[in-house]
Amino acid sequence: MASVENGTPAEKDDHLIVALKPREAESPQNSGGFTPGAHSIVRDLQQLNQGFWSSRHGKPIVLLLSAVVVVIVINMFGQVWLNRWNGAFFDAIELRDTGEIGRQLVRFIYIVGIMLVLVVAQTWLHETTKLRVREWLTQHLFDAWLVGGRPYLLGASGNTGANPDQRMQEDARHLSELSTNLGIGFAHQFLLLTTFIGVLWQLSSDVVFDIAGIHVDVPGYMVWCAVIYALVGSLMTWAVGRRLIGLNAARYAREAELRYNLVRVSERAEAVALYRGEAGERRNLDVALANVLSTTRELIFALARLTWITSGYGWLAIVVPVIVAMPGYLQGQLTLGGLMVVIGAFNQVQQALRWFVDNTAAIADWRATLYRVAVFDRSLRRIEECDTCIDQIQLRSHPQGYLVFENVTILTAFGKVVIAKANEVIKPGERVLIVGDSGAGKSTLLRAVSGLWPWGNGRILLPPRSSMMFMPQYPYLPLGSLRLAACYPDTPQKYTDQQVKAAFQRVGLKDLIPSLDVEERWDRVLSQGQQQLLAFARLLLHKPAWVFLDEATSALDLDNQSSVMAMFDHEMKGVTVISIGHRPSLEKFHTRHLQLKLMPEGSQLSRRVLQPDTPPEQPKTPVQAWLKGAFDKLSSIISGATDSNK
Repeated sequence: MASVENGTPAEKDDHLIVALKPREAESPQNSGGFTPGAHSIVRDLQQLNQGFWSSRHGKPIVLLLSAVVVVIVINMFGQVWLNRWNGAFFDAIELRDTGEIGRQLVRFIYIVGIMLVLVVAQTWLHETTKLRVREWLTQHLFDAWLVGGRPYLLGASGNTGANPDQRMQEDARHLSELSTNLGIGFAHQFLLLTTFIGVLWQLSSDVVFDIAGIHVDVPGYMVWCAVIYALVGSLMTWAVGRRLIGLNAARYAREAELRYNLVRVSERAEAVALYRGEAGERRNLDVALANVLSTTRELIFALARLTWITSGYGWLAIVVPVIVAMPGYLQGQLTLGGLMVVIGAFNQVQQALRWFVDNTAAIADWRATLYRVAVFDRSLRRIEECDTCIDQIQLRSHPQGYLVFENVTILTAFGKVVIAKANEVIKPGERVLIVGDSGAGKSTLLRAVSGLWPWGNGRILLPPRSSMMFMPQYPYLPLGSLRLAACYPDTPQKYTDQQVKAAFQRVGLKDLIPSLDVEERWDRVLSQGQQQLLAFARLLLHKPAWVFLDEATSALDLDNQSSVMAMFDHEMKGVTVISIGHRPSLEKFHTRHLQLKLMPEGSQLSRRVLQPDTPPEQPKTPVQAWLKGAFDKLSSIISGATDSNK
């Protein structure tokens, strides 16, 4: 029977990946040929934009984009002004009019000064927009991620939920920057096109072909030349460059795997060193690096093939407008200045039309990044959906605040039974120890109570969720100070300095009191036992009515275990305690226990009363222990003397 007892990654992946598998295949890293259609791009954009207009970021971003458009429009007028100056300047050169040349140079300084101000303003607005878009997108993902156990479930959702750190940091940053660059760039080129296409159409009327003595005037001749040239280049570029989408997606996935392996070795450095496992970790890292290099190598060849098109297209663009406009100049219909105006207008139109050619690699990169972020966002929003073949355990509130299991069957995500038809009632104030063989489903039962394990059927009636605190075997210590760790998830401001110090004193961590406000990686500095004591200090501060201990004293010696468990007879008397543990020494701190026994049809729940009428033995102070020992010894001496007299 498969069950998640200690929550190992392998077990969790096996159980959850089926239940959390997305509706469509969403693993571009498995294939370099990923080429989604336009409908999927629209779907991804609509999905990510949900809530944008109602968010606090929507209005500032729209205002910034509006300001960018205004600056671009003004810039377009400047470009037209500059193009006209270009014609007047070259006409002055053709006439060898030095006075006019000087006046045109002065005008040029004015034009360039104004254009420079516009370019600086556009750059500032552009970069600020990227910053705002990244802020919105990252917080959008944060909002969907940090909700009701989703980080835990996401970790088991397979490739779609892998490496959430990269999805929310690197991918979100990259998508924000690419979206802003491409969006503003497209708007710029579109406005450029609408501005100059009319100019070029008008100038095309000056180009008349003389064929066999017949004058042929093609309306908009140079416009059609620019359109055809750009269209041919775009089609060739897309045919060669579309494979970059899948390759970029694969590269990001491989880079994330390499970074995960590096972080994992760093986080588990002590264990690796103790096992002398450096060689094995090096092999794993070499494999991850080889995957990155292999994908990057394919990407390099694809970019090289694309460069044949884009660079060749760019070089041809130098002479194409001259060749297209040359008939009008050679036939005397255009002056040199007129020729330069036509060439300038052609270049502007052609530059706008070749936007796709110039940005094919960036568009492929953007599409791959959009895909990864959208898949991650979809995984977050589907995280609570299970396959239709797997039922869900119903969680309800109990009117009297009891914990009740009603025919609860807990399944793996494959539908295999872990715990079969459990029925039990736990009342406030009870102390219950859950025991059983490894793999019987003890920890899974607590996960079901917490709502992290919905697979199964039956009902669990719960006390108020705010009254419960779960203490895992490995306590979570957030980044920051010890004070922050002790108060987590509350803020340190909620508790007085005296309360925090008293909690540390009570659990035996008085030596750490001077370091309460020192920021450190305490999860590395403190031993496992110290971390468990810190978790009990946290418990003292929060004082929940229901406490769930999942091997929460496994790293403590018997004296420390007795000391912290004594809190439930003194500082936290009357609190309901539900424990999971294997130590026989835990029994004396509980009044009854529940046993999970492995059976072919699933673990069966049975109960046994430990000490229904006798409270748990209280730990004794050293003085009390010495007095009791002396009294017992004196009683033994008196008893021996009495026996001798008899």
